Amino acid sequence: MAALHPFRGTNKKHRPMSEINVVPYIDVMLVLLVIFMATAPLLTQGISVELPKVDSELIDETKQADPLIVSVNQKGDYFLEVGSSNKKAIELDKLLIRVKATRSQTPDTAVLIRGDERVPYGKVVALMGQLQQSGIENVGLITEPAEN
Repeated sequence: MAALHPFRGTNKKHRPMSEINVVPYIDVMLVLLVIFMATAPLLTQGISVELPKVDSELIDETKQADPLIVSVNQKGDYFLEVGSSNKKAIELDKLLIRVKATRSQTPDTAVLIRGDERVPYGKVVALMGQLQQSGIENVGLITEPAEN
């Protein structure tokens, strides 16, 4: 009878492998990255407004809290955008109450107007006047950069 060799046969002991194969995890991570990159532009919400195009300076937002954005669409409806907002039109008097309430809690909050370029000029000016009569002295206008 032949003697069993210590490294052959049934007495062979396998040591557990202590390395983790991370290649499948990298593949999954890259697939998720591509999915998030493709869906991120679709997640932006807002009111459809065609902004006028002018040359203007950028606003330094690092010093300020999130701005209150009042939008006026082509029909002349008002919308108030604060953080994640809904797309419901709001009456001017309710809009002014909400803006004043927000400004009373955080006075450094900027108020910006996004007016559709097709809305009558008087509608945006009337909104600015109402905001200033409500005690909001500094109101900005949002525009798109001019095309050269």
